Amino acid sequence: MNDTTIHYVDLPSPCGVLRLSADAHGLRGIHFEGRRGHGPAPAGWVLDPEALAFAREALEEYFAGKRTAFELPLNPRGTPFQLAVWRELSCIPYGETISYGELARRVGDPGAARAVGAANGANPLPIVVPCHRVIGANGNLTGFGGGLPNKRWLLALEARVARGDLFG
Repeated sequence: MNDTTIHYVDLPSPCGVLRLSADAHGLRGIHFEGRRGHGPAPAGWVLDPEALAFAREALEEYFAGKRTAFELPLNPRGTPFQLAVWRELSCIPYGETISYGELARRVGDPGAARAVGAANGANPLPIVVPCHRVIGANGNLTGFGGGLPNKRWLLALEARVARGDLFG
């Protein structure tokens, strides 16, 4: 892989087909079928399943309930604030949820729940950077780039695995 080429592969998953993209520095995107970023591959992108094997295998293990943490090379693009929010998202333990307000407190700006929500919504690496673990202050599921049914499914998977019930 060279520094400028974006490689991609489409991964069938329980949440629909996911488009994974990466450059020489790491995973850059995970896009849900039918959602932003999952149309025809942009000009210049190279279909390369081998280049994305590291991410594909990790996600397959996650969906099978065999992986609760990701240790992948990541290369998301964002503002310094977005990157700070995404780093903090990665600290939310598997099977747990927090509110947008709590996430804002964790990034050091308790009054920035809306800005944190916007950064959460711009997360280019859902599942791996677990934005699905952020919920409303009242405990309700709120927006998710992959759709609320997928958010509900991901949280249910994690709850089952966390309590040791893979067949629940």
